[in-house]
Amino acid sequence: MQVEKIIALLKQRANPDYLAGMQRFGIDNSQALGVKLPDIRKIAKGITKDHNLALELWVTGIHEARILASLVDDPAMVTEQQIDNWTEDFHSWDLCDQLCGNLFDRTPFAITKAIEFSARTEEFVKRAGFVLMAEYAVHNKKATNEAFIPFFAVIEREAWDNRNFVKKAVNWALRQIGKKNEILKAEAINTAERISTQNHKSAKWIASNALAELKKTISSQTTIKCL
Repeated sequence: MQVEKIIALLKQRANPDYLAGMQRFGIDNSQALGVKLPDIRKIAKGITKDHNLALELWVTGIHEARILASLVDDPAMVTEQQIDNWTEDFHSWDLCDQLCGNLFDRTPFAITKAIEFSARTEEFVKRAGFVLMAEYAVHNKKATNEAFIPFFAVIEREAWDNRNFVKKAVNWALRQIGKKNEILKAEAINTAERISTQNHKSAKWIASNALAELKKTISSQTTIKCL
């Protein structure tokens, strides 16, 4: 399918009210058409995986076309340089999350990039590091515990960052990894407890929020076993 035809489809589904409302959710709509994510996904279902098409969609600079690129690209053909280039273009949290959860976490570079991006200063690039950790935990069912252990030290190290989109991603990564199994849950709880001792507002929020969810899961499981 040609890029021009895809852009035409996106424009047909554009909603001016949704475009205006994107800002209320902290989404930069300056390059957007106003197409809802379910509609973008419907368009993607009608397109076969096509790496070159994804590259062309990205170059348009259109917000929804870039999300669509993450849905039609072939993870096996994505290069490390492509990940670096696209990540540099992140200008909103939803674009960051969609690219990490639809594409980047399925590439061989997911773990390396998660750790690398976590140390960056740019808000959405740094967020990408922790979103990659969370999404990798969700989607990679065959990953061993050893793949996730290095993430805990990084999460603890960066818990000081009070920027909203960073601290929420740090928290997300900690909770999601902890929910994979009992061994990782125990390590996540230990990490959260250490984070809670840091003298940073963001760290205390990350820790309390994660502990509330992870320990609640333990309580629920205990109750079920008792029954």
